[in-house]
Amino acid sequence: MDFREKLDAIWDRISNREFLENKGVANEVRYYVFDYEACNEFIMRQKIADLIKKNNPENDGFQIVEYDLYKMIIEILEERGYVDKCIKFEQTKGREYLYNAIVKLLRLTTDQNLIVNRIMETAPANAVVFLTGVGKMYPYIRAHNILNNLHQVFDKVPVIMFYPGNWNGQSLSLFGTIDDGNYYRAFPLIQ
Repeated sequence: MDFREKLDAIWDRISNREFLENKGVANEVRYYVFDYEACNEFIMRQKIADLIKKNNPENDGFQIVEYDLYKMIIEILEERGYVDKCIKFEQTKGREYLYNAIVKLLRLTTDQNLIVNRIMETAPANAVVFLTGVGKMYPYIRAHNILNNLHQVFDKVPVIMFYPGNWNGQSLSLFGTIDDGNYYRAFPLIQ
């Protein structure tokens, strides 16, 4: 199946009753990855916007909720008054210091992960969650970390990560060139 065919199959997949019930054969929570070539990023963004526009929660029985990880990070930094500090950190102390400061601020390695908690607090009960913006946040947020942390605590609705790179069912490769870590618990959204 080529990229365009995979795009065209998304709506049928996410509106399927079995998909919306969000349970696998062994009653495991279902997380999905839709991987695509990074050169198709703008096509993917448009497709996501089109799917959100097409979605009528009252008629469809579900609501697509997009969480752009990049936008979430910027919102959190703005809420806490850290945007200017981050710019200064990068200029005066370097990217590694900035990376560590952002990881600490967002609590990415703790149970108080601000990204995961925001998704848990705001996702409606009938949602289909779209995670986007993965490529824009590298290396500050790693896809496998978000999926692992979210998977441990969030099991009420289907979650789809739109991933600009390759996922072979075991490991993620951002942009097809950067090892982004292992993640075994997801399923391909479209095969």
